[in-house]
Amino acid sequence: MEHIKLGLKENWRQFALLVLINGFVGGMVGLERSILPQIAEQEFAIAAKTAILSFIIVFGIVKALTNYYAGALANRYGRKNLLVAGWVIGIPIPFILMFAPDWSWIIAANVLLGINQGLTWSSTVVMKIDLVGEKQRGFAMGLNEFAGYLAVAVVAFLTGWIAGEYGIRPYPFYLGIGLVFFGLIGSWFWVKDTRHHVAKETTSSIIPRLQSVFWDTTWKNRNLGSVTQAGLINNLNDGMAWGIFPIMLAGKGFTLEQIGIVTAVYPAVWGIGQLFTGKMADTFCKKNMLFIGMLLQAVALLALVWASSMLHFVALSTILGWGTAMVYPTFLATVAENTNPQDRAQSIGIFRLWRDLGYAIGAILTGVIADLLSINASILFIAALTFLSAGIIFYRMRCYGTRSANQCSEKDRTKAVFNQASIKMLS
Repeated sequence: MEHIKLGLKENWRQFALLVLINGFVGGMVGLERSILPQIAEQEFAIAAKTAILSFIIVFGIVKALTNYYAGALANRYGRKNLLVAGWVIGIPIPFILMFAPDWSWIIAANVLLGINQGLTWSSTVVMKIDLVGEKQRGFAMGLNEFAGYLAVAVVAFLTGWIAGEYGIRPYPFYLGIGLVFFGLIGSWFWVKDTRHHVAKETTSSIIPRLQSVFWDTTWKNRNLGSVTQAGLINNLNDGMAWGIFPIMLAGKGFTLEQIGIVTAVYPAVWGIGQLFTGKMADTFCKKNMLFIGMLLQAVALLALVWASSMLHFVALSTILGWGTAMVYPTFLATVAENTNPQDRAQSIGIFRLWRDLGYAIGAILTGVIADLLSINASILFIAALTFLSAGIIFYRMRCYGTRSANQCSEKDRTKAVFNQASIKMLS
């Protein structure tokens, strides 16, 4: 273990490879981002918003549960093995989307997509945190999420453009075949597991183990609980944007190409912005980053109700994307800095369980409200929940800045030193 070193500079080759692979992971979600609601309406004659959004509901639930088990199994089976398994499961997805004879096949494809995303994205997140150590976690997560969500945006735009030029199916989904191929090959042959980096960091970590990883991450721990509820609300409004935006824009007379542009701006700003906000999370108070980011999302969602032109939607998608960029890498960096390396994978898995359940909850809430009342009513409701989430962060979180040895409480320090001494005596 002596030759194992932590840090971005020391592990840049593996880190860069994982960034590239996470771009392929994000691209798999981008396949559906702009055109699946149109497939539901045009090819399968599904009109109810709740039924159309069923693919997001299934995706969110399956991905959330997969995140949980990926976190729990990462230490037992290795991060790389979970990454490869996720790509193997993803192989049928583009073919099902191309040739599905009815909507139930689309739902089945999203079951597989949820498992694919849960295993692959969770693995790349945890492996990058393992590689860089405690000093550059925010920047590491910014690069990771930048690659993933920029790929979401690029593929969402390309599928919208291809659909407008050549038809909704099968041509847009040819992109998925290439994504699966390169993701699987890169993961299988070139990615190396990071379990030794975890062991290396464990010997020097002063952060005590969590008494109950599930409940501390879910709510009991002030910082972890605040991050978890914000993650759920963030993906709740993202699930709304994923499903409702294309329907709302189509109802206002926008073309498929225009819908592709608007739906791509949001994840593009979200992705590119994380190159900056990830580094900011290493420098500024994480509580402030999360509060401002959630507040911007709420303001953008509220203003959407009165948007009417292409310029309005592009501008508001930009604000929504920047707000999301402020919180997304900060979520994961905050979880990592508040957990012992031995708890980290499981805690991140639990956070991602609740965060990605937001997709399903958001799709259900917005679908039901849109069917019963209107699309605008559903957007206003989600905006109100996002305002509430920002308030919880403001009143409940504690700001530690970049956590280091001298910022831990004396109680934490004493407990961690005692734990490390016990480990050494037992070994």
